Amino acid sequence: MIKLIVGLGNPGAQYSGTRHNAGFRFIDQIACEIGLTLRAERRFYGSYAKGNLHGQEIYLLQPQTFMNQSGLSVISMAQFFKISSQSILVVHDDLDLVPGIARLKLGGGSGGHNGLKNISLHLSMQQYWRLHIGIGHPRNLIPKGVRLTNSDVANFVLQPPCKEEQQLMNSATQKSLTIMPLIVSGKLDHAMMQLHRV
Repeated sequence: MIKLIVGLGNPGAQYSGTRHNAGFRFIDQIACEIGLTLRAERRFYGSYAKGNLHGQEIYLLQPQTFMNQSGLSVISMAQFFKISSQSILVVHDDLDLVPGIARLKLGGGSGGHNGLKNISLHLSMQQYWRLHIGIGHPRNLIPKGVRLTNSDVANFVLQPPCKEEQQLMNSATQKSLTIMPLIVSGKLDHAMMQLHRV
């Protein structure tokens, strides 16, 4: 069963509305729904809360280390509460999915996502659950044949989505929240099928 739900993002008001903070917003939504307030905890390098989600005890975590050091926060909390890697769900933005799409998956590579890369490094494995929230890719916004640079991608993820994209991302978040009862009770295969067929 999932015991720890981690939302990835960057701390600070200047990043709160950006595409890269889709994971933070997901955690905020869960916390709001079940009446939890995340509080800063230095030993976990992040803000966390403990509560009851659909009858299961869970921890919520937003690393405050900036994206590329997220693993430090995740491993600190997982070790302290003795949570295994396969009981961790990491919620993050995904460039390879269009806005409005969410996907649940166990393991896999980082897909160039620095937060996932760092978490895999600290956990010494890739076998943890991920909830991918689609944000689209900047290549879809530029003329064909124009070459993208790394700074183009960085600028894209660190900018707020347009209104239409945000509505689609909100829709993907809501779809994902409807499968949380299955996720926290350990029925992840069923959760995956339900999410992916919508």
